[in-house]
Amino acid sequence: MRTFVAVFPPPETQEALADAARGLPVVGKVRLTSPANIHLTLKFLGDVSQEDLGRLAEALEPVRERHEPFEASISGFGAFPSPRRARILWAGIGEGADELRALARDVDETLEPLGFEREDRTYVPHLTLGRARGRPVALETVESPSPVPEFFVRHAELVESVLGGAGAAYSTLAAYPLSEGRD
Repeated sequence: MRTFVAVFPPPETQEALADAARGLPVVGKVRLTSPANIHLTLKFLGDVSQEDLGRLAEALEPVRERHEPFEASISGFGAFPSPRRARILWAGIGEGADELRALARDVDETLEPLGFEREDRTYVPHLTLGRARGRPVALETVESPSPVPEFFVRHAELVESVLGGAGAAYSTLAAYPLSEGRD
């Protein structure tokens, strides 16, 4: 099963991000991400066998104890690989970016002994809002982000992704509430 570790903002933030995505000045065709699918990927794991799922879920458990809930905010909008030849439209993280990087690094280090390679790229926390259909699109300059409410990151999730004609369908396999108080 295709899996990843992620943080999902609350539904009101997902809806606000979807509204903002619809208002982005894009030239070209884009398939917008369903509001319920908007998330921050901490680590993409790829295909994991059913037999390995239990030890994977168990290995992630101590990560939650090393991180407290924190506030996150949207810093702006952009595109990968560039605004002029965009394949992916995204919202960046301002406040909370350091905490997300620490959480992603912890997940990466925790899963390496299980055979998951560590990321060789620097983690850039972002939420994918849409993907170009076929050819790259152009994202015109965004003066200021649409208002998106700040949100609390309270837990991480181990998620299964099933690809289909209408896009990916996600289901939570395990949730990891962040510690409310560390000693």
